[in-house]
Parts: sequence; structure tokens; C-alpha cells
Amino acid sequence: MSILETLKGILALGGPVVGILFVMSVLTLSVTLYKFWQFSVSGVGRHRVLSEALEIWDAGDQQAAQEHLAKSRSYLAPLLRAAMKTPNLPSFEARLDAEAGLALAGLERGFRLLDTVAQLAPLLGLFGTVLGMIDAFQNLQAAGSVVDPSLLAGGIWVALVTTAVGLAVAMPTSMVLAWFESRTSRERVFADKALRTVIAPNQSFPSLAHA
Repeated sequence: MSILETLKGILALGGPVVGILFVMSVLTLSVTLYKFWQFSVSGVGRHRVLSEALEIWDAGDQQAAQEHLAKSRSYLAPLLRAAMKTPNLPSFEARLDAEAGLALAGLERGFRLLDTVAQLAPLLGLFGTVLGMIDAFQNLQAAGSVVDPSLLAGGIWVALVTTAVGLAVAMPTSMVLAWFESRTSRERVFADKALRTVIAPNQSFPSLAHA
């Protein structure tokens, strides 16, 4: 109950702007948890079996590579399995790139929302602070010649709550988004290398095979 009461107090102090920021924080947390689950289920960053299959393929044992690839749970495994079984047609490489791009786009779904929250939350917090400052100075003006410094200080303190809440929402969102983007960037590099290995193994180039 104490946490709930604290949240109610912050909402009461910050007004509707803090309420909007609270909704954004809940939405951000939901998307973040979903992305962690999606990355875990898709096997992002866990390509040990797939890498071993590619090494076998690179060595020239195609049958063994396909059998080893069947053990992989990576989201790239179905694509590489199809690449290993399909003849290298003229448009084959372009189609593989398109399919890999589609798979990676699925991993990046939700990034735009996190980026929007990271950029918008501080601005909303600043907007709430400006509204609070306007209200504080209006109260000071209404007091007339009897100026109470605590009246202005209290108004400013309340106004700054929205800025603090906005930054509290934006900073962890930016950190999480940066981590997700770095992981997908590494996945993109790995996917490109994996596809190129299947399309053009070392055995196709004797100079590379004996390098």
C-alpha cells in the first residue's frame, strides 16, 4: 500500500503530465519484457550449434552440416537450412538477403516506440515543469504585496517533479534501447556472414581454403 500511496502522491503533485509519463513507463516496461522474451525464444546471440554447422559446411561436408544444423534452435536455422538445400539460382542471394532482413525486422519491432518514449519523456517532463512554474507565479501574483517565499519555493518544487519523472522514464529506456540495438546489429553481421558462408563456402575458392 505504501508504494501505491507514493504513486498517488506523485500523480497528485505532477498532475496529468505525470499521469501520461506513468502510462508511458508501463508501456515501455511491457515492450521491454516482450523483447527480452522474444530475443530469448529466438536464440539471439546463441548460435554455437549453428556456427558449428557452418564450419562443417565450410569444410565441404554438406550432409553432416545439414544434420548438425537440425539441432539448432536459432531463428536463422530455417533460413540456412533452405539455403543449403536450394540450388544457387541467379536471384537466390537477393532472396536470401530479403528473408534475412525480414527476420531481423521482426527483432527490431518495438524499437521505434522505445525511441519515441526516450525522446518524448524529457520534453513532457519539461512541459509539466513550465506549467507548474506558471501556476506558481500566478499564485504568487494573487498573494499581492504579502509575499511568502515558501509559496514560491513550494510551487517550484512541485513543478520540478515532472522533470524528474520524465528523466526517470527516459534514461532507462535509452539504455535498454541501446542494448537491444547493439544486439540486433551483431545479429545482422552474423546473419550476413552465415548466408555468405552457405552461398560461397571456402571449398568454392581454393585460395581461401588453403589460406
